[in-house]
Amino acid sequence: MTADLALIWPELILTIGGLITLLLGTFGGDRRVGLYQLAALVTLAAAAAAVVAMFGTQASVFSNTLEVDAFGGFAKLLIYAASFVCILIAPRFFKDAMRAEYPVLILFAALGMGVMASARDLMTLYVGLELNSLAAYVLASFMRSDDRSSEAGLKYFVLGALASGMLLYGISLLYGFSGTTQFAGIAQAMGGGMNNGLLFGLVFVIAGLAFKISAVPFHMWTPDVYEGAPTPVTTFFASAPKVAAMALMTRVVIEAMGPATAAWQQIMIFLALASIILGAVGAIGQKNIKRLLAYSSINNVGFMLVGLAAGTQQGVESVLTYLLVYVVTTIGSFLVVLQLRDTEGNPIESIPALAGFSQRRPGLAAAMAVFLFSLAGIPPLFGFWPKYLVFQAAVDANLLPLAIAGIVASVIGAFYYIAVIKTMYFDDKSEVEFGTGGVVVEDAVITASALWLSVVGYFFIPVLAVVSATAAAVLF
Repeated sequence: MTADLALIWPELILTIGGLITLLLGTFGGDRRVGLYQLAALVTLAAAAAAVVAMFGTQASVFSNTLEVDAFGGFAKLLIYAASFVCILIAPRFFKDAMRAEYPVLILFAALGMGVMASARDLMTLYVGLELNSLAAYVLASFMRSDDRSSEAGLKYFVLGALASGMLLYGISLLYGFSGTTQFAGIAQAMGGGMNNGLLFGLVFVIAGLAFKISAVPFHMWTPDVYEGAPTPVTTFFASAPKVAAMALMTRVVIEAMGPATAAWQQIMIFLALASIILGAVGAIGQKNIKRLLAYSSINNVGFMLVGLAAGTQQGVESVLTYLLVYVVTTIGSFLVVLQLRDTEGNPIESIPALAGFSQRRPGLAAAMAVFLFSLAGIPPLFGFWPKYLVFQAAVDANLLPLAIAGIVASVIGAFYYIAVIKTMYFDDKSEVEFGTGGVVVEDAVITASALWLSVVGYFFIPVLAVVSATAAAVLF
C-alpha cells in the first residue's frame, strides 16, 4: 500500500490541496477568495511538478486498477495546465459573483480527470469520470442568478446521467461476459473470441465515452452548455475534460478492446466522419461565438478520432499531438472571447457585433485570426501539423477513404472560421463600442499561445515527437 501511494503523488497532492482549499472556504467564506485561488494554483503546479518528476515511470498500482505511465502523465500535464489557466482567469469574469467553491470544484474535477487518464479498470474508470462530471454539473450552473447558466447545468446533468447509464450498462455487459473489470482481462476475453454480449458491451461503453468528448451523435448538449455556462467554465469544458475523455477512450479501445479492433474501428470511423461533417455544417449558421466554438470542438474531436481509428501507435501519437495543439488553440480563442466586452463591462458574444473589430482592437483581432486559422488547419500555422499527422496515420493504416473524406470535409469547416475573420476585418464597424484593454495575465497567455501557433510551433516538433512517441508506446 505504501509503495502504491508513493506512485500517485499527483492525485494525493490534488486530494490534500482540494480538501485544504475546501476547509479554508468553509471557515473563511467568500471574502478571501483570492487566497483560495492561490492555494488551488499552487496545488495544480505541485501536482504537475510531481507528474514531470515521475514521467517515464511505468507501474501498476492498487491491484492493477491504475497505471502510472507516460501516457497518463502526458494527459495529466495538459489537464493541470488547462485547469490552472481556468482558475487564473475566473475572478475578472465573475467579479463579485466569484465564490470559494470555484477553485475547489476545478481541483476535484482535475483529480477525477487524472484518474480517468490512468484507469486500467472499469471501476476506476467510472469513479474518475463521475468525480469529474459531478464537479462539472455544478460549474456549468455556477452563476445562479443567470438563467442561461442554470439551464446549461440542468441540460448537462440530465444528458450526462443518460450517458452514464449507457456507460454503466456497457460496463455490466463487459464484466458479465468477461468475468473481470480489468482491461487486461477484458482484452484476454475478447482475444478468445467475440460474442454478442461483449460486442454490445463494447458499443455501449464507447457510446458513453463519446458523450464526454462531444462526438456526434452524442453532441447535443455541447452548444447549449458552452453558450450558457460562464466563459471561464466553458474554457474549462472545451479543454481539460476533452483531454481526459479522449485519453480514456484511447486507453480503453487500445488496452481493453485491442483484440476487437475490427469491431470498434468501424464505430470510430462513423463517429469521426459524423463529427467532422456535422460540426462543420452546424457551425455555419451560428451567430454566437461560443456556440460556434462549440461546433468547432465537435469538428476537432472528429479529426482526433481519425487518428484513433487507425488503431496503431502512430495513430495514438497523432492524437496526443492533436490534443496539445487543440488545448492551446482553444484556451487562446476563449480568452479572446473573455475580453469581448462593451464599455460597461457586459460580455459580447454576437458574431455580427464583431464587425470592424480589427480597427478597434487590432492586436486582439490578429490573435483571434491566428486561433481560427489554426483551428481550421490552414498552413503555415501550427494547427495544420496535427491534422497532417492524423491523416497520415489513417493512410498508413490503409484507411485512405477515411482520410480523403476527412480532408474534403475540413474544407467545409474552413468556411465558418474565415467568415468570422471576414467579419472582423472587412465588414463596416458595428454600433457596439468595445472596452479597451484586458489584464496582463490574459494578454500574456493570448500572446504566448498565438506566437506558439505561428511558425514558432514547428521548432518544437522534434521534442513533441519524442514525448508523444514515449507516451503512446506504453499502450502497445
